[in-house]
Amino acid sequence: MLPVVAGQRRFWLVFWRKKDRRRPARGTTDRHALVPIPLTGGVLSGQVRDQQGGALAGTEVSVMDPADRRAVHVETDPFGRFAASLMPGRYRVRVEAGGYQQVTDVVEVSWGEHADMGHIVLGEDPALRPPRPGVFVIDGDHSSVRFVARHIGMSKVYGRFNRLQGQIRIAEPFEESSVDVVIDAASVDTNVAARDTHLRSADFLDVERFPELRFSSVRFVAHGGNRWTVDGDLTLHGLTSDVSLDTTFLGTAEWNGDRVGAVATTQLHREHYTLNWQQTIAKGLPVVGSTIQIQLDVQAIRQS
Repeated sequence: MLPVVAGQRRFWLVFWRKKDRRRPARGTTDRHALVPIPLTGGVLSGQVRDQQGGALAGTEVSVMDPADRRAVHVETDPFGRFAASLMPGRYRVRVEAGGYQQVTDVVEVSWGEHADMGHIVLGEDPALRPPRPGVFVIDGDHSSVRFVARHIGMSKVYGRFNRLQGQIRIAEPFEESSVDVVIDAASVDTNVAARDTHLRSADFLDVERFPELRFSSVRFVAHGGNRWTVDGDLTLHGLTSDVSLDTTFLGTAEWNGDRVGAVATTQLHREHYTLNWQQTIAKGLPVVGSTIQIQLDVQAIRQS
């Protein structure tokens, strides 16, 4: 065996370093891509941020092909990142998040390549900024409280409360705003008279003893754009429990007065309010699910 001299040793070290830096084979992930590059396509990725540099999680990213058909629809992860595998071609990418101005760009995806859009910055949408301070009265004719419950683990039962009233007080700063809502328990409506009568009885809402449901906020928490959490106390069936409303502010409009709009969702557990009536069928399956999904659509008119 021939001895390896210093010059030869250096040659082989340089050779292997260059070899290690060779381009990965198709079907593998390069050091930049977030998902494997497919054998017949490429990868598109990017990160969405606000103007302060914060990551925008849950941002919707739609990728449209040349025929304006949606090829991909994804949401950004908690770090504002997204990635998708695509066939080679030219695409229009639309990036949108509530409370921010939409961004659209055109990207070319090549075979075996990673198309990195880098940092996509969304600016605040002025139309969805919180309104100036004042008191707004809820418009019961254009507002609703809807609920959804499971029936024997199969279908869903949809209902609503037809009468509600309340006030929204917008403060400066907006985080100090507040909401108070009163709902008429007897106005429950599932479009089935016998079921509505049962819901009004002592088995459920017991409207003779507890004619109202009340919600009073204790805190507004911003999540960027037009998304907020409104924490508060809900009094139902004589008991009070804390509730968090995932809220989306829809903006302001002029129509028979200065109006604001918002939608909110939450879920309630009947047991927290001793609404414990239950029947079971075969294998112990409950007739009525214990978790109730709630959705609020609220429109309010400025009073001051």
